[in-house]
Amino acid sequence: MTDDVRSTSAGSAQKRRPRGSYAKSVDTQEAILDAALGVFAQNGFRSGSLREIAQRVGISEAGLLHHFESKARLLAAVLDRRDELARAIVPSTSEDGVKTLRGLIALARFNASEPAVVELFCTLSAEATSAAHPAHAYFIRRYETVRATVFAAFSDLEGRGLLRSGVTPDGASRATIAIMDGLQIQWLLDRGLMDMAEDLHTFLGTLTSADL
Repeated sequence: MTDDVRSTSAGSAQKRRPRGSYAKSVDTQEAILDAALGVFAQNGFRSGSLREIAQRVGISEAGLLHHFESKARLLAAVLDRRDELARAIVPSTSEDGVKTLRGLIALARFNASEPAVVELFCTLSAEATSAAHPAHAYFIRRYETVRATVFAAFSDLEGRGLLRSGVTPDGASRATIAIMDGLQIQWLLDRGLMDMAEDLHTFLGTLTSADL
């Protein structure tokens, strides 16, 4: 590597690395998102207060609003971060149905290690059935996206002759989502009751003969 290339690479790395006040701002935003996740999960969006979130971070409410200009924007950021984690585990663009279903099982296993994330989803998805809720449109889009992803997975398995007799991609996708949501609620009520990932794995085995 030439000195010019080394100099350019070092300069680029230096530019990419958060420093000073910017790094502190990023850290504060991450702390706000963590606190908001916990508050919204415990109290819901409407009852969860910006004051409590700010107190958990150790800043003023005005300081919080400097980073997220409204409560609705903060909620959107929390949901976006959750989706980034989910997409890393279950890629929505995969054309391999087996890979997608294995990803769903891995996601159930991950969720069991992040109870606040599960609480947030269950609380907000129930609240957001109201059209007036700021996350209403988000959950409509989310379910449309998840159904499409799971439907594509079962369609791929159908084309490979790996669906059980009488199973259709449409019905299997709806049932899988319902099972995942239902397992999460039961697990929140009694975390020693089940292994969500194992129960999902068993259920998927009733729909497909693929090796999951």
